[in-house]
Amino acid sequence: MIKIVMPLPSLGCDPSEVAIPWKEMRAIGMEVVFATPNGRKAQADPVMLTGKGLGWFKGLLKARKDAVSAYQELAQSEAFKNPITYAEINPIDYDVIFLAGGHDKTVKEYLESTVLQQVIVSFFDRNKIIGAVCHGVVLVARSIDPETNTSVLYTYKTTALLKTQEIVGYRLTQFWKQDYYLTYPECTVEDEVKSILKSPQQFIHGPLPIARDRHGFEKYGFALRDSNYISGRWPGDIYTLTNGFIGMLKELKS
Repeated sequence: MIKIVMPLPSLGCDPSEVAIPWKEMRAIGMEVVFATPNGRKAQADPVMLTGKGLGWFKGLLKARKDAVSAYQELAQSEAFKNPITYAEINPIDYDVIFLAGGHDKTVKEYLESTVLQQVIVSFFDRNKIIGAVCHGVVLVARSIDPETNTSVLYTYKTTALLKTQEIVGYRLTQFWKQDYYLTYPECTVEDEVKSILKSPQQFIHGPLPIARDRHGFEKYGFALRDSNYISGRWPGDIYTLTNGFIGMLKELKS
């Protein structure tokens, strides 16, 4: 059985980006192990689950019903309720690592974890499968290979949350939520990820992200694969990204 490890922050992960991949991977018999900083159960961003505080744009920005339902199911699973710690992740024990996002400032403990960054370097060194979406790409970008003193993504093509998406989210909710949508007000995800690439042209924007994808409508989503690494931009790409990720897992299994 293929084993997947999914590290999460204690609070603030995006429910769509965690629950939908978990549900799809579990459906085909993959084992998913969760990890948190302290080994206690993670909690998704409550704003994304309920839309509370998002003002007029609640329906547009909160997690969709399918994602909320998947998260409610996930929250009752034994795997989610009993995570390991970041320090307990041994890359030798896992075939795959999946790095979800989340933009509340509580996710900084995840994005800034040097323990996770070392784990990610090890996954790249072993040519294992790595998946990342939204702010999860920031964590990958910050993972510095000591052999080259560059990011593990230095020569890869990648996507991530677009600068336009981040700024629009901020502008739409600024009145009610201040800078909630800006995890790092001084730098957008796109700007940081571009800064560690060999060339900014390696950052791929994909089609205009207007609608969210779903089963049967993956054409609305976008995922970018480069060798053993696959990335997505936002929750609206999650079915497309998960399908691509599962395709990579099936290659590994065959």
